[in-house]
Amino acid sequence: MDYGEALALQEELVAARQSGQIADQLLLLEHPHTITLGRNGHMENLLASEAALASAGISFFPINRGGDVTYHGPGQLVGYPILDLREWKRDVGAYVRGIEQTMIDTLAEYGIESGRISGLTGVWVRERKIGAIGVHISRWVTSHGFALNVNTDLSYFQYIVPCGLTKPVTSMAQLGARASVAEVGLRLAGHFGRIFDCEIAAESAVLAASEKGN
Repeated sequence: MDYGEALALQEELVAARQSGQIADQLLLLEHPHTITLGRNGHMENLLASEAALASAGISFFPINRGGDVTYHGPGQLVGYPILDLREWKRDVGAYVRGIEQTMIDTLAEYGIESGRISGLTGVWVRERKIGAIGVHISRWVTSHGFALNVNTDLSYFQYIVPCGLTKPVTSMAQLGARASVAEVGLRLAGHFGRIFDCEIAAESAVLAASEKGN
C-alpha cells in the first residue's frame, strides 16, 4: 500500500476510534520504497537529496510520529496499531515495550534470539537492528507503529542513518529464516493479541485485503 494512502487510512481510523465508532485496529502491510522522517528527526540523517531519492524510486514523507528517519519497503512487515490506551494501560512506555515484546516473541518462533538495548527503542539481534518503532499518540489513541525486516533489501538503508544511529541493520532472511511477510504477519498478530489483551479478528483483515485486490 502506498505510504500516503496508509497515512490517510490511519488518520480516518484514529478519528473513528477517538469518537468510539470502531474498536481497536491493527493494520499489517507492506509499503513500496519509502523513507519517513519523524517530528524530532534530523535532516542530516537523510543521506541523499529528495531528487536523488525520487530517481531511485523512493518516496519521502516528513510525518508526526516519534523517532528519526526510517526506511520502509517490500519484504518489511509494517504494523500500525490504532489502540485506545485508556482501555489497556495509560502508559506510553509500557505500550512501546509491548510492541517490542510482540516482535521479540514473533522472532523467537523462527529461532531468532532478539532483545532490547538499554536506552534505545526497537528490537535488536546483538548489535544489529531488526525491528524499528515510531509512534504517535493523540487523546490516548495510537497511530504509526513498527517495522520488522523480514526479507527486506537492506541495501536501501544506505540512504539513511537508521533512526539516527550508526548501528547496522539486519533481517530475518539474512539470519537464515525463510518466511513470507504474510506468514510472519499472522504469527505476529497472535502475539500482539496476547500482549495487548485483545482478540484478533483475522478474517476481517483478510477480507479487507481481498477487497482491495492486494
